[in-house]
Amino acid sequence: MNEIVLETRNLKKVYNVGSLNAVTALHDVTIQVRKGDFLAVMGPSGSGKSTFINNISTIDTPTGGAVFINGKNVSAMSANETGRFRYQNLGFIFQDFNLLDSHTIYENIALPLSLAGVDPQKIEARVTELAKVLDITQLLNKLPGECSGGQRQRCAIARALVNHPGIIIADEPTGNLDSANGEELMELFQKMNREEGVTIVMVTHDAFMASYSSRLIFIKDGGISSELDRGDMDQDAYFAKIVEISSSRRRRVKE
Repeated sequence: MNEIVLETRNLKKVYNVGSLNAVTALHDVTIQVRKGDFLAVMGPSGSGKSTFINNISTIDTPTGGAVFINGKNVSAMSANETGRFRYQNLGFIFQDFNLLDSHTIYENIALPLSLAGVDPQKIEARVTELAKVLDITQLLNKLPGECSGGQRQRCAIARALVNHPGIIIADEPTGNLDSANGEELMELFQKMNREEGVTIVMVTHDAFMASYSSRLIFIKDGGISSELDRGDMDQDAYFAKIVEISSSRRRRVKE
């Protein structure tokens, strides 16, 4: 069985602690993600899924419980330790790409390695390798503004992968893409996951995009309300199951 690379234990997040306006965004969330998982996270607006992704990715700090990445309790690390650990272990892909508009695509992809002081020749070799894999070699000397949304998202993926992270954290990665580019991106994620063993944790509101995953959790009112394992289901059957569960939850909310 694959090793556990990400684990939360009784994760809790409260905003405005100690005030009359205190809000519990997460409560007692316990989950394990194994190496090679492709986990999709779904839930209605305000359910806590963004808070969940921020806490497991070290962007935010939990109020209670703990987050373990590769066996290390990141919740107990200092800010400097967390920053270094994040760079070494995690890759981030965001809805709005987060590329630097005044830098070329090459410079954007190379940035994490440049900041880490990696030898320029090694940087060039790694960027060239990823550009070839992601079919963006022709874009390396362009600025982000000269590229389409789908091309910019591929560049963002290259930047996320450039430091060989063990886990990719993707927050609504298809949110600014049309359906064709969104499906192309998901096929790329699926290929990375199945052929290269990249572990992916992805937040999405789209049931069809979630159907590319191998496993799914639904978050509601700050807790995990249900889980679904794809198992031997083909994508159509898995998608139908996701829609069924999502629809039943919406009906219960209305009732």
